[in-house]
Amino acid sequence: MKFNFKYIAVAFLISGMVSAQKIDINKMPVAGPTPVINIAQPKTFTLKNGLTVMVVENNKLPRVSATISMDRPPYYEGNIVGVSQIMADQIGEGTAKMSKDAFNKRVDYLGASLNFSSGGAFANSLSKYFPEVLGMMSDAIINPKFSAEEVEKSKERMIEGLKTEEKSADAIASRVSNAVIYGKNTSRGEFETEASIKAVTLADVQNTFKKHYAPDNAYLVIVGDVKFDDVKKLVEKNFSGWKKSNTKYAALEPASNVATTQIDIVDVPTAVQSVISVNNLHDLKMNDSRYFAGAIANYILGGGGEARLFMNLREKNAFTYGAYSSLSTSKYSPMFSASSSVRNEVTDKAVKEFMNELNGISKVTPEELANAKAKLKGDFIRSLERPETIARFAVSTRTQNLPADFYTNYLKSIDKVTAADVSNAVKATILPNRSRIFIAGKAADISEGLEKLGYPVKYYDNQANPVAKPVAKAVDASITPAAVADKYIAAIGGLANVQKVNFITTNATAKVQGMDLALKLIQGKGAKTFMDVQMMGNTVQKIVFDGKSGYMEAQGQKMPLPAETAAEMAMDTELFPELTFAKSSDFAVAGIEKNNGEDAYVVKGKNATYYYSTKTGLKTGEVKTQSGQTIPITWGDYKEVAGVKMPYAFTQNIGGMDVEFKVNSYQINQATAADFK
Repeated sequence: MKFNFKYIAVAFLISGMVSAQKIDINKMPVAGPTPVINIAQPKTFTLKNGLTVMVVENNKLPRVSATISMDRPPYYEGNIVGVSQIMADQIGEGTAKMSKDAFNKRVDYLGASLNFSSGGAFANSLSKYFPEVLGMMSDAIINPKFSAEEVEKSKERMIEGLKTEEKSADAIASRVSNAVIYGKNTSRGEFETEASIKAVTLADVQNTFKKHYAPDNAYLVIVGDVKFDDVKKLVEKNFSGWKKSNTKYAALEPASNVATTQIDIVDVPTAVQSVISVNNLHDLKMNDSRYFAGAIANYILGGGGEARLFMNLREKNAFTYGAYSSLSTSKYSPMFSASSSVRNEVTDKAVKEFMNELNGISKVTPEELANAKAKLKGDFIRSLERPETIARFAVSTRTQNLPADFYTNYLKSIDKVTAADVSNAVKATILPNRSRIFIAGKAADISEGLEKLGYPVKYYDNQANPVAKPVAKAVDASITPAAVADKYIAAIGGLANVQKVNFITTNATAKVQGMDLALKLIQGKGAKTFMDVQMMGNTVQKIVFDGKSGYMEAQGQKMPLPAETAAEMAMDTELFPELTFAKSSDFAVAGIEKNNGEDAYVVKGKNATYYYSTKTGLKTGEVKTQSGQTIPITWGDYKEVAGVKMPYAFTQNIGGMDVEFKVNSYQINQATAADFK
């Protein structure tokens, strides 16, 4: 046998080093001395149209990046909210000189990236192709090809996006919180609606571009393998034709914190989790002497997996997968925010813990302070590896009125922060007594507990309009679980036809992030289940259960079903759970709520809640709890199959994302026991 002495030698070398150093694996490594940071200062010039150009030469790699950013305040769009996004969609989609396809193909051919937003642009390429790429960037900006057809396509995409967000508690929370903080009819609080998007015309897009996408107060930062003199000529050639707009922006509408902390609830009847965000405005800027202390305080509170919020809400209480905070020092919208998504039933407890942590952050331990400093310094050093970081530094120095040596002394500034500095910064930036506690969730389930916390509680709809407290409608005593079940069974075909169904085979498809998803599901009486989920033709998950035991496959690995999962699955002995409503005391009618857009009777069981249309009797949705996870499903588009109406459309929340399935076919009683082996 021939040994590979190279690997054996390396193994002994490593083991010898470990032995010699006597490393204690339970002890946190001691941070080394703070390194000296040298950040290249850009060479700068300004074109007659107002465009400020900053160039940083870095010849280590044959690549160049170019970033355009516009220093302008938010502007009010009014009844055409969304026009800026539609405008941004059009930039780079062809020019007066090149078609959309030709433009995109050329970018791909050059191996470059070229992206545009409503507030700027970014390009990256090999240095030998940079002159052409910069020319394409300027062509897209100076000679955009706006067309009515492309505008309509953008509008359709945005409207589809809004429809997708209708049931998203995260999207609703973001929209409503900004509207309530800044005012619904302000530049920072307005939001897109289907009506505002439909109102946008080609002329609106062109006018918005002309007024707001201009070189006035814009910055072009070029970093990489270039020579300043060459870049100056190149920029003057390509961007001198970009015309100023001379737009005068209105002063930002005033906004302030509440006098005392209050809870703002947005009712999302379909939500199985509550989205919590605790927000307050502040006046901290990057050139404030408290900036670094504020950044350290925020990191200790909610900057990562070792921060207080995470350790409390996830590790200690298991309320959530994660809880974090942010301290924005945006020039136009500085805000503190702490947020998480938690199970409905622990919403009030989670809010209480949030406020405990916010009230306690004014005092930090020496260990927390040291760890936060090490982490922030490490993040800063790693960020210097990216060219766009240098561009961001250059622009921030100008727009935030920072000292020229702000970033050069960044690490030293962190080192100087004391625990007293952190306490002083917290008093000005994190205001637990003047915060808005926003919660987007199912009001019927969470309001009672929240109202007991002692804060004033206000309610809003998903369009940020104040509303009365949502209350589940009471039902007549005659509406029992058995009565609801009888109406449902009658609606789908009658008891005789339902009892004939022993097996149901479902073939459905969906799209997830542009990829095709196929589902084959076979269900049989006695809890028999076969499920095969395929992505792009390949199985990503399979579950087979014969009513007593089974297995699962994922990523090519096959394993027995966990005992807990098998026990849960074995409980679903009927294909139609409604057949058990009259036989068990586990079910109760909890009232009438909106579900899938209509009033529905709510029937609650031990591990599931079911919703049935008060009008048709058909099941519109259900929420199941399995293995500690809450799984919401909505049903619709019922059609008859072998005498029984079956839903041909259903939406299931997978990993926080609603996936819409369309059923291609059902087969009734076509399966056998062999399908579950």
